[in-house]
Amino acid sequence: MTTANERYLQVQHVNKVFTRDNVSNQVLADVNLTVKRGEYISIIGHSGCGKSTLLNIVAGLSTATDGYVILDGKEVNEPGPDRSLVFQNHSLLPWLTVYENVALAVNKVCKHKNKKERHEWILHNLNLVGMSHAIERRPGEISGGMKQRVGIARALAMEPKLLLLDEPFGALDALTRAHLQDEVMRIQAELNNTVLMITHDVDEAVLLSDKIVMMTNGPKATIGEILEIDLPRPRSRIELANDPQYNHYRGEVLRFLYEKQQKVKPIASVKTAESKAAVAAG
Repeated sequence: MTTANERYLQVQHVNKVFTRDNVSNQVLADVNLTVKRGEYISIIGHSGCGKSTLLNIVAGLSTATDGYVILDGKEVNEPGPDRSLVFQNHSLLPWLTVYENVALAVNKVCKHKNKKERHEWILHNLNLVGMSHAIERRPGEISGGMKQRVGIARALAMEPKLLLLDEPFGALDALTRAHLQDEVMRIQAELNNTVLMITHDVDEAVLLSDKIVMMTNGPKATIGEILEIDLPRPRSRIELANDPQYNHYRGEVLRFLYEKQQKVKPIASVKTAESKAAVAAG
């Protein structure tokens, strides 16, 4: 019998159809996903497979044509503070300081806290992402990586049940991206957040995730395979570079994406990580 924590987030039989000028386009078809509390889930697939559409439905920014989303026992029908979304673009207001950008969210959501408590909470979250030294700077005065740190701090300050990341590192250079990935791993380990992230980066997905959800090509995209990542935490990208299991997982995702790119029916469904590793070793 599954517990509430084991089905913390449920996406059930979700379809999404867009209609314009009497022409309908089904983007998602019968998407089903169950996420445990505290899990880190990556969604990967080729462009046009409905990743962002699915994330927007979970965020409450878009409604499913059919099906439903349940988060912690409550159906999702609209945006809410129990879900925070971090975009690829930092989405900071340029006329506000770093502190004020985070305060905007805190003052809206944390009305149960008094002024002093809100101030301390803002500083706490900026310190969590290493940005407490830049509280008086405006977005134009800090780097792209620092802007994303502030965006993550703002999202975390809302104390969401679910953190949604839409390619949060996609616009960053390789070194900054790697550093922020390490920071997100550290924060997720500390806070035990439940995270749903869209990515195009296979290495990023394997490094960060507990499960990788692989989407089929659109239209009528759905979940093709779900790969469980059984790697101990904390994870080091340096140590994992030559790890056979890490490279096995990486190869499985690349295989899936290549097959979809070639429009070839997958040879076989994904087995458990243990059985696949045994076959590879044998």
